[in-house]
Amino acid sequence: MESSGNRGCAGGCGAFLRSRKGLVLLGEIALCTVALLCYGASRTPGYVGLAVCELIFASIAVVLCITGLHHRVALVHWGWTDFIRCVVGCLLFLITSLIVIIGHRDGAGTAAGVFGCWRGSCWATMPTSVCPPGGGTALRPLVGMGGRGGEQ
Repeated sequence: MESSGNRGCAGGCGAFLRSRKGLVLLGEIALCTVALLCYGASRTPGYVGLAVCELIFASIAVVLCITGLHHRVALVHWGWTDFIRCVVGCLLFLITSLIVIIGHRDGAGTAAGVFGCWRGSCWATMPTSVCPPGGGTALRPLVGMGGRGGEQ
C-alpha cells in the first residue's frame, strides 16, 4: 500500500517538474544557487542574503505546487502571489547585480552579478505569462500554480 502512495507522490512530483512552471522554478533555484556560490566566493559576501532569500522563496513555491497546497488554500490568490514574487525578485536581483558589477572588480563578484542579471531577466519574462492578454485586471494562474483539476 505504501509503495503505491509513494509512486503516486513521485509521479506527481515528476509531472510537475516536467511542466513549464516546474522547469522555470528549477531554473530559478539553479541560478540562485550559482549566484549564491559566486557571492560567497567574492570579496563582498554581503549580497549572499538576497540569493538565499530568493532560493528559499522558489523552494517554497516548488513544495507548494508539488504537494498541492495551492489548491487547498483558497484564501490566497496564487496568481498575484507569484506575480509579486517575480516582480520583487526581478527588481532586487537586477539592482543588486548592477551594483556588484559596477562597484566590485573581483572575478567571483562579477560572475555573481552576471548570473544575477540573467536571473533577473528570466524573472522579468515570467509575469508576462501570468498577465492576461488584452490588458484585463484579473491574473490567470500559471500551469501548476493555482489551476483547477488536472492542469498540472
